[in-house]
Amino acid sequence: MEDQLMNQRAIEGDEVELTLRPKSLNEYVGQEKLKEMLKVYIETAKMRNESLDHVLLYGPPGLGKTTLAYVIANEMKTNVKVTTGPALARPGDLAAILSSLNPGDVLFIDEIHRIPKVIEEVLYSAMEDYVIDIVLGKDTQASTIRIDLPPFTLVGATTRFGDLSSPMRDRFGIVHQLEYYSDKELQSIINRTSKIFNFPIDDEASLSLAKRSRGTPRIANRLFRRIRDFAQYDHLPIIDKKITDYALNRLNIDLEGLDVTDRKYLECLIVRFGGGPVGLEAISATMSEETVTLEDVNEPYLLQKGFILRTPRGRVATEKAYQHLGIKMGGMLWN
Repeated sequence: MEDQLMNQRAIEGDEVELTLRPKSLNEYVGQEKLKEMLKVYIETAKMRNESLDHVLLYGPPGLGKTTLAYVIANEMKTNVKVTTGPALARPGDLAAILSSLNPGDVLFIDEIHRIPKVIEEVLYSAMEDYVIDIVLGKDTQASTIRIDLPPFTLVGATTRFGDLSSPMRDRFGIVHQLEYYSDKELQSIINRTSKIFNFPIDDEASLSLAKRSRGTPRIANRLFRRIRDFAQYDHLPIIDKKITDYALNRLNIDLEGLDVTDRKYLECLIVRFGGGPVGLEAISATMSEETVTLEDVNEPYLLQKGFILRTPRGRVATEKAYQHLGIKMGGMLWN
């Protein structure tokens, strides 16, 4: 079972990520609508002395789905156990985790869209009736063992909501999409990170970093640590805008928050395929990048910022993309 369960370090990286994670809904910055709803659901579940209904969180990576699972457990004053969809290869793997839960515990499954069908079917009865049926043996020797489970809360996270089956989606009582963060929200997160690391950053610098962090807290925190490296290397007592812009330029993060892969995507779409429409598989093959990476990591931000359009015929570059790269469009050269 230890191979299936993941502690906090395994799910996101290292102790630094744990330190940066807020512990309560009040500490959690952003996702205001979701927080308001969760406060109601959590408080009423506690009033009834019940476990919280199952929660499904979806959206691009790095927006705080894992953090929210821990926050929910803290707010419910219970424990959280963590695994991922790919780690659940056999029904026995799931049974081992579920049977180790205490009443009210939170089970967090990241990448829940990658759960095998056989595991998904076992999970249905666990979510609805708090029981699982395990089949032992084969053919005429097969027998079924029913295991009763304590009431628990399943928190599922996915970047690919459409890949979840309808029966799986329907078994979650609380379903919410996480949105990209505003510059102001990211600035607040960066300032909190600065205090935790005890390395000051001025307002102009934190805003500049926020604007180039793709609306994503995980990226903002990662870039803060790299900028801090540059500042310490130059023996600076505080992170200012000058060292922030210098570091981000060295890291190939442009003013819109696009990285090398983002710009390569746009260049491929415009230069190689004339701005589209073109299928993602063709772009992926030309760039030698995984299709799933482009679709889950790069495209959501490019769509949100208005650099590309997703049409029935394929991806299309917008005028903003041409302007950003300084490439001719309709006989004009953008400077």
